[in-house]
Amino acid sequence: MPILKNKVLWAGCPTCAVEHREAEEKRRVAEEEERNQRRMEQRLSTSGIPVRFRDRTFANYIADTEPKQKALQVAMDFAANFDQHYRDGTMVVFSGKPGTGKSHLAIAAAMVVMNGGTALYLNALDLVRMVRDTWRRDSEMTESAVLQELSTVSLLVIDEIGVQYGTEGEQVILFDVLNRRYRDLMPTILLTNLGAKGMKEFLGERSFDRLREGGIWVAFDWESHRGSRKAA
Repeated sequence: MPILKNKVLWAGCPTCAVEHREAEEKRRVAEEEERNQRRMEQRLSTSGIPVRFRDRTFANYIADTEPKQKALQVAMDFAANFDQHYRDGTMVVFSGKPGTGKSHLAIAAAMVVMNGGTALYLNALDLVRMVRDTWRRDSEMTESAVLQELSTVSLLVIDEIGVQYGTEGEQVILFDVLNRRYRDLMPTILLTNLGAKGMKEFLGERSFDRLREGGIWVAFDWESHRGSRKAA
């Protein structure tokens, strides 16, 4: 077999290869960001967070007083250390008048949690209705399925605790949800206009006991600034 001398091997342009790799990396990053965006939008669509509140972040919460700064820090620490709270099943209560920023901080925490987990935000009345709607003959979901969904989401935020009628039936449903999450060590944030005494009377002794055991209570005891600033 003849031996070919002076054989030339074409290795390609080194600069072109670097540019190609950089272009491929940019494309990969862009595709990953697009996938993350789609996942976030899907989670938002199922999270129950109202469209009006989806811009709530820790960065745009106005903490212009020391008590507000402390409330912000509690919410930020909860979100940053969610893995630990997920193991402990921490229950958090934000208590205060309407318009003091309770929903803002709870939703901001939920948005952080949704980067790696699931979160559901709803008011207490809707929660009760979700369960009661399963009692209809034409219901597409069973009561056990709804309760399973409410008890297994990574973070459940229940707003407007105390604006319902406070009937025994409502107490039973709320207790069932809170007890399931307490039992299974699932983190929960409760938002209310009631103080400790009012919460105990509204939820009942058993549910309130769940809050006191290892729970965090944050008092939003300042006046509402809704209307002039973003808060809820």
